Amino acid sequence: MFIIGIAGGTGSGKTTVVKKIMDELNPEQVSVIPQDSYYKAAEPGVPLEVLQKKNFDHPDAFDWELLFTHIRQLREGHAIEQPVYSFLRCDREPNTIHIEPTNVVLIEGIMALYKKELREMMDLRIYVDADPDERLIRVIERDVIERGRTARAVMNRYRAVLKPMHREFIEPTKEFADLIIPRGGDNMRAIRIVRSYIRRKIGQEE
Repeated sequence: MFIIGIAGGTGSGKTTVVKKIMDELNPEQVSVIPQDSYYKAAEPGVPLEVLQKKNFDHPDAFDWELLFTHIRQLREGHAIEQPVYSFLRCDREPNTIHIEPTNVVLIEGIMALYKKELREMMDLRIYVDADPDERLIRVIERDVIERGRTARAVMNRYRAVLKPMHREFIEPTKEFADLIIPRGGDNMRAIRIVRSYIRRKIGQEE
């Protein structure tokens, strides 16, 4: 199994990069593990208005042990039940997604390169970079449309949480990357290079 980590700040275009990498690839040979699925479950009885104030950009927000366990299980040839996280409810859903082992696994998330234990499982580490203004615009568009937040609330959160968390925890992981993709999902040349690299790994020559 070949494991690729894809990290980058919130709104950097990681998910777009992954989707474009997956274009034309066989999903039976390449699978995606979104780190967003591994946010910790909410404590019982906590009101939604409290959960909505959760800092999703801090390392403590993630269930690292479950993520480590699932990647090890996939690497050993065992299927996993991937959690499903709802940002509207700020909690895990009761259902899971069944994931079978594949030749290549892409681990995508803001802190995919943060933990040494996870980095050491990876064969290739990628950091998706983007201009801060572009990241803010994408975060506003995403959170207003998908997560029901107001533009002002998103901007306040960006100043108070996203920007300082990015500087402290996410941007420093760039030094662990083997490959940096600037301009996010708009960088089709870099995306084609990564896709070709994966194709060679799974024996699917272009």
